[in-house]
Amino acid sequence: MAIAVPNKLDNTLEQPDQRAPLVLGDSTTYHTITESVSTIAERMPSKAWIVAFLISSHVAAFFGLLIAYLLYTGVGVWGNRSPVFWGWPIVNFVFWVGIGHAGTLISAILFLFRQDWRTSINRAAEAMTIFAVVCAGTFPGIHVGRAWLAYWLFPYPSLNLWMWPQFRSPLLWDVFAVSTYATVSLLFWYMGMVPDLATFRDRSKNKFRRFVYGVLSLGWSGSARHWHRYEKAYALLAALAAPLVLSVHTIVSFDFAVSQVPGWHTTIFPPYFVAGAVFSGFAMVVTLLVPCRSMFKLENLITIRHLENMNKIILATGSIVGLAYGTEFFIAWYGQVPAEKFAFINRAFGPYWWAYWIMVTCNVISPQLFWFRFFRTNLVAMVIVCIFVNIGMWFERFVIVVSSLSRDYLPSAWGYFSPTWVDIGMLIGSFGLFFTLFLLFCRFLPIIAMSEVKAVLAHQLHVKHAHHDDKH
Repeated sequence: MAIAVPNKLDNTLEQPDQRAPLVLGDSTTYHTITESVSTIAERMPSKAWIVAFLISSHVAAFFGLLIAYLLYTGVGVWGNRSPVFWGWPIVNFVFWVGIGHAGTLISAILFLFRQDWRTSINRAAEAMTIFAVVCAGTFPGIHVGRAWLAYWLFPYPSLNLWMWPQFRSPLLWDVFAVSTYATVSLLFWYMGMVPDLATFRDRSKNKFRRFVYGVLSLGWSGSARHWHRYEKAYALLAALAAPLVLSVHTIVSFDFAVSQVPGWHTTIFPPYFVAGAVFSGFAMVVTLLVPCRSMFKLENLITIRHLENMNKIILATGSIVGLAYGTEFFIAWYGQVPAEKFAFINRAFGPYWWAYWIMVTCNVISPQLFWFRFFRTNLVAMVIVCIFVNIGMWFERFVIVVSSLSRDYLPSAWGYFSPTWVDIGMLIGSFGLFFTLFLLFCRFLPIIAMSEVKAVLAHQLHVKHAHHDDKH
């Protein structure tokens, strides 16, 4: 039962005798679901979409110009100096890989656990995963110094090269982990869209659009045989993708954990990085979906309950991240390794104290507001908290990378990292690329999995009628 509140539609109140509906609106039918999603791609874009696209595309173009400037001038345009040779680009890489985790978790793991509330948000979350990995993959490629020789990373036989990549290097593990994650996520995303692309094909009045959607829908006819094979393939891909949620950011954490640098050489990094990745990824999904549901009038399909469930996961993973921060300090004290103890004291009270306390405030304190129902269900409040979470998660990577490298074992090698305008411009530009790709996705592809939402509506109507019959 939909209840009128300041947030328009609220289905978060529990009823003991039945589950709250996930599709709202008394007039919502299979046809209206198709209309709501399909018309986003069929009608002329709104002014809000055009303004957002123009801004993001110009920022993305600026990102491309900065990459060209970097390749022409050299990596000296960055703030990376001795001893902080990694710095800003690797911070951005780890940040964007983390953002991409929510999509696979929502789609694969929640699908395997048969959580119906994922159906309205999984498509946008999967798309976000792909675009975040695109942004992440940009930085290692340009961070190798001579980017035009990045193909040396790949193990191919060559009479001219006379060497092979170092397979014991976690940087090479990243190449395989991230590329595998991107491939499986892309297949999973595309496979789920096939029935909806066929709907777009059948509704298209433009011959070119009909041809493009026809090619992408792979001859889908909606027959029982097609549905049987589709569901089997989708389940197999979900089973393949589920372990990747844990493995990818675990391997990214090995970039740090297998080294001897104080502050990095710790066994808590794999679970800590995975929890942080899910944490930041869900925050980005909420940040994107709240304006999307308003811009495209999807309040009946992306409901407050969907957003509240994601906020609960943000609260849980944020609490795990806070526990990890405390555990790091405890183990540094308990281990009684002088360099390790100094590394963590230096994080909190050294030259980068400001970054550390921004991280703690955003990642540990701000998600605790989600204990209160008002913050979990208020659109403005949840977006503000989620923006703070993403700011905090970027600063977490900054603190891990920069504060550890800038104060190594030898005080004679200490230094202070300061980003240049190119560093800052590339971070902003990567957001421009991400939002440009996401806006194009909203414009030309089904933003909601129509076939899955219709299945949820069918079950919901069946339960509603059964409940009504029981009363009479």
